[in-house]
Amino acid sequence: MRPGANPKRRLTVAILTALWLSMCAWARAGDPPDSSFDADLERGFSGLYNLDFAGAQKDFSSWQAQHPDDPVGPVSEAAGFLFSEFHRLGVLEVQFFENDGAFATRSKLSPDPAVKSRFQAALDRAQNLARSRLIKNSKDRNALFAMTLASGLQADYAALIEKRNLASLHYTKEATNWAQQLLAICNDCADVLVATGLSKYIIGSMSAPVRWVLRMGGLPADKQAGIADLQNTAEHGHYLAPFARILLAIAYVRDKNKTRALEVLNSLRAQFPGNTLFPREIARLQSAH
Repeated sequence: MRPGANPKRRLTVAILTALWLSMCAWARAGDPPDSSFDADLERGFSGLYNLDFAGAQKDFSSWQAQHPDDPVGPVSEAAGFLFSEFHRLGVLEVQFFENDGAFATRSKLSPDPAVKSRFQAALDRAQNLARSRLIKNSKDRNALFAMTLASGLQADYAALIEKRNLASLHYTKEATNWAQQLLAICNDCADVLVATGLSKYIIGSMSAPVRWVLRMGGLPADKQAGIADLQNTAEHGHYLAPFARILLAIAYVRDKNKTRALEVLNSLRAQFPGNTLFPREIARLQSAH
């Protein structure tokens, strides 16, 4: 990075780019093998959006009992543990991602050690199952998805809870590598476009020197293309469609487009009435001058 480029902004890019990975517990890398499988995941993902973490974990546990050899189960469980901690610690508020200053001044949080232990154990199970499947089939979608998500979850825990930025960058690089392998065999998956959309938008929002450095590292930088990818997922995705709308709301807040942000947040509030974050963010934006 040339003199004058702000390393904190580079860290912010990496952390925000990794955020989509942690939420990808709400995506599927392939078609569900049967209707009960899809129903269990659907309930679990809906529970996460409604902040019903206990209910979501019951659904994920039920699915794991039916599919003990699939890494999607334990990696979804790990995501549930992470988001319950995010919610408890106040990490999920939209204003936390509103600007670079919010990241630069964030405090190191105090995680629940028992939750952290369960989180790591679920990740270990997922990665072990995924590696076993990849030995048999290097293009196993669920295995690639689980490896992508596991690294992304670790990146988010390190950055957003423990404030270990360098460790987060390491996990983010791992997640990006796994994601590229997944996208190579699932390039028409609307949910997967959340990855490219957030990365393009955030990097495209950075200063020219930072964009240049990140492009040299293989990361795309196109703000408008990023918005287009997120809109594609919002309109055509399945489990990640609501998350794409959350990301769009954050993008609109960062771009000072309060009208569009409120429009998206109001639709999310109507769809997920159990989520208290949406009305709180709506009230905050409405009171802002």
